[in-house]
Amino acid sequence: MDPQLLDELRWGALSLLLLVISIGLHEFGHAWVADLRGDLLPRAQGRVTLNPLAHADPIGTLLLPGVMIFLPILIGAKLPFALLGWGKPVQISLANPRTRRMDDILITLAGPAMNVVLLLVFALIGQVGEVTASGPGNHDLAKFLATGILMNAFLAVFNLLPLPPLDGSRVFYRLGIYSTEVFLWLSQWSTLILLFLINASSLFGMDFFLRLVWKLVYPLLLAARVIWTEIGPALDLALR
Repeated sequence: MDPQLLDELRWGALSLLLLVISIGLHEFGHAWVADLRGDLLPRAQGRVTLNPLAHADPIGTLLLPGVMIFLPILIGAKLPFALLGWGKPVQISLANPRTRRMDDILITLAGPAMNVVLLLVFALIGQVGEVTASGPGNHDLAKFLATGILMNAFLAVFNLLPLPPLDGSRVFYRLGIYSTEVFLWLSQWSTLILLFLINASSLFGMDFFLRLVWKLVYPLLLAARVIWTEIGPALDLALR
């Protein structure tokens, strides 16, 4: 088999592994904070665990991302669609009416917060391990860490967008920015809106959404750079 194809398949597998871990930690964040706030349901359903497979959705975490990662490698052409993925939603009961609003906000924000923590951990590994893109034997590790940083930065930002079923919409609803009627209306159309926004650049040459997301991701990359000073060349590797 072509060595280049083997290398691309290897990186595809590593990218899928990173996605499974990142989505799993995101969902664990929801479950863990719900457990801390006294919600018994996530623990009863086995969701207060760092095992990413407990949080994996067969289609959204494994099948669809797997196809979108490996199909372009096998056919030798990029797909005109952005990588999509999601985990198994964490069910919560919010049984305490006195703290229900704050519980919901904290539980919701915990998912993106975990992605931020993970990207900072990747940056710390890069700095402590003195990993550089040009260093001997460090090329692959630098690319792996930078890919993880980018992936988690995008997951954190994307999930905070105020469109159902993303976390940001629930925060807007609990803060009163969205009325119940607006939230329900958005829930009916948000899937189509998200698909359009995500793929508008590749399908229609409209890159406004992508530019907005990059502007929101940039501060997280700056935070990672404060920790891992040699992150620049590694990010260039990950973006190729």
